[in-house]
Amino acid sequence: MPRFVYLNGQYVDHSNAFIHAEDRGFLFGDAVYEVIACIHGHLADEVGHLDRLKRSLNELKMEMPVERETLRFLMRELLRKNKQKNAAIYIQISRGSAKRDFKFPDVDTPQTLLMISSDFDYDGNVGVVKGIRVKTVPDIRWKRRDIKTVLLLPQSMAKQSAVDDGLDDVFMLDKDGFITEASASNAWIVNKEGTLITRPVTHDILKGITRTAIEKLCRDENIKIEERAFKPEEAYEAIEAFTTSATALVTPVVEINGHKIADGKRGKITQKIYEEYRAYVDGLRGKQVSWESGL
Repeated sequence: MPRFVYLNGQYVDHSNAFIHAEDRGFLFGDAVYEVIACIHGHLADEVGHLDRLKRSLNELKMEMPVERETLRFLMRELLRKNKQKNAAIYIQISRGSAKRDFKFPDVDTPQTLLMISSDFDYDGNVGVVKGIRVKTVPDIRWKRRDIKTVLLLPQSMAKQSAVDDGLDDVFMLDKDGFITEASASNAWIVNKEGTLITRPVTHDILKGITRTAIEKLCRDENIKIEERAFKPEEAYEAIEAFTTSATALVTPVVEINGHKIADGKRGKITQKIYEEYRAYVDGLRGKQVSWESGL
C-alpha cells in the first residue's frame, strides 16, 4: 500500500515527495519543525505543539503557511490516507525556495510545508519499560535552543557518540557542567524526598510540550517540582531519572556515565507519571494544556 506524504498542497506518494534543491531548509537549516504523537487515534498535546510551532515561526520572522484549523485537518487526512492509529507526525515548514543568499528572500516567496506520518508502536517501546543508559557530552548547540529549528547536527553527533559507545542517549552539559537536556528530550531527576528536578526554561533548552503537560499533571497529583540546574554528580545520587519527549513520552534513565541510578529499574514515580500522561492523552485528565501557560 502506498504511503502518503503531504507536500505543498498535495498528498503524494512517499517515493515521489521531492523538495527543491534551493529550499532554504536544505541550504541553511532555515526551517522549523514539530513532532506530534498519534496514540490510539488521539493526537497527544496537539494544542501545545501547534502553539510552539507558531512561536518558532514568529521567532524566525515566518508566518504559518496555512491556518491552524487547516493544518489540523491536513494532519488528520494524512493519518486517514495512511490508515494509521499509532504514528508520529513530522511537520516541517521552511522559508521556501530562492536563489542562495544569506538574506531572507522576498516576503511573498512561497513557504515549504511538509508532513510525514510514520508508524510508531507506543505500547511496545522497550526503553520506556526497561530504561535507557546515557553518558554526558558538552552541549555545542547554538544559543537559541528554545526555537525548534532543523539545525540538529550537534544533537545527531551527540546521539551517535552514545550509540558508538553501546549506549542509548546523552545528557548534554553547559559550560559550567550542568545538564541541559538529552539529545531530543528534557531531562529530569527525582531526589530522595521525591521531588522532581528539571532545568528552568530559558534559551538554553527547548521547552517541551510533554514537559508542560507533566507539570500540570504533577500539580494535580501534588507531586513537587523544583526548576533548577543540576550536575551529573547530583543525578548519580537520585532515586530516579527520566526524560520526556513527544514520541518516547516518559523514559526512565537507569544509568548515567556508568553510574546505576538506584536499583537500575524504572521507579514508581516515573511509572506513575507515565501512566498519568497516557491517561491525559486518552482525554481522561481534562483538556490539553496550552504550551505558553501550561493551563
